[in-house]
Amino acid sequence: MSVLDFDLSDRDFWAKPMSEREDAFERLRARDTPAFFEEMEMSYAPKGPGYYALVRHADILEASRNPEVFCSGDGGATNIPDMPAEFAEYFGSMINMDDPRHARLRRIVSRAFTPKMIKQFEADVEAAAVTIVDDLLAKGPGCDFVTEVAARLPLKIICDMMGIPERDYGYVFDRSNIILGGFDPEYTGGDLDQIAERLLNAGVELQQLVQDLAAHRADHPTTDLTSSLVNANIDGERLTMQELGSFFILLVVAGNETTRNAISYGLRLLTKNPDQRALWLEDLDGRAPGAVEEIVRLASPVNFMRRKLTRDFEMNGHLYRKGQKAVLFYWAANRDAAVFDDPLRFDITRHPNPHVGYGGPGPHFCLGAHLARREITVMFRELLRRVPDVEGGKPDRLHSSFINGIKHMECTF
Repeated sequence: MSVLDFDLSDRDFWAKPMSEREDAFERLRARDTPAFFEEMEMSYAPKGPGYYALVRHADILEASRNPEVFCSGDGGATNIPDMPAEFAEYFGSMINMDDPRHARLRRIVSRAFTPKMIKQFEADVEAAAVTIVDDLLAKGPGCDFVTEVAARLPLKIICDMMGIPERDYGYVFDRSNIILGGFDPEYTGGDLDQIAERLLNAGVELQQLVQDLAAHRADHPTTDLTSSLVNANIDGERLTMQELGSFFILLVVAGNETTRNAISYGLRLLTKNPDQRALWLEDLDGRAPGAVEEIVRLASPVNFMRRKLTRDFEMNGHLYRKGQKAVLFYWAANRDAAVFDDPLRFDITRHPNPHVGYGGPGPHFCLGAHLARREITVMFRELLRRVPDVEGGKPDRLHSSFINGIKHMECTF
């Protein structure tokens, strides 16, 4: 066992160059036993007992397949410290639940995310991509690719699905940035002691937005997802207004931020790998599925999810004790040389590609994976068809341990 000279709980670690992060996780994967880290001090939660960092692909698969042991609901999955009770009202949707509550909520909302339902939005996705590229060409080179291209498509589609009017797009965008802003002063305001207040305010505002809409849709239903959810009755079960609000927060945050970052990283990867761009241009539709999976693998927009042990459990020769925390670092698993040949290489023909960019197997696999794949596919098809030489400059990365994000990136063409 080597002595580690870095700390995953150190905020500064997540601001280091990507090459240093790559090296750190490679060293963690090479260890005989999982590394244990102390938890960071947070103003809104007591310091917890620490956590094991799961960085190998095999360990993350096994933990994901045993949700009854590696649970999400005891303290939450989206943060390493246990989620304070006052946060649960806004951020306690199914990503932070276990069965049977998780299964009930997912059963109600999943009907809106089947491949058949996603296909109904296909024309809307394609029309939105055309408009976004029209606007990009009108603005000319030098604009911010993240705000002008990558962020616009998923934001519009999620808001349109829910029936949120266009005048509120910016409102939703700003508050989702705050919720996933991490330690970044651009979104937190630079005062880490006020993170909890800003998070809660953003959650309250987003929940109020959708609850006002839901109250109207209850009496004046339309074809949007809010109408479907507020009037859904599956085996006698309905969503409460609180559940609808927290699900909307999950949807706009997960469905907007993650796809935005995958599209942003995708352009950066194509810029740094012109041979792969040329290969994709030879067959835009035929090579799109492989290209999209490879983009998601290397982008890994969500760095981790946290789990807590419900009982003692042995995995990969290590005994985990009941009550201990394990953090599943998807980003690290997607670079595991035991699974991916030359894992840092961007290869749009990579096959098989069993990445965990949408989470591991099991009940918490990303509900919106079909929609995300479609959005990334359509956006790059439109970009590469009409602006085949578009390139992304040096990314301005989000300072966050949870989201592997790009805030801004100048594009040229």
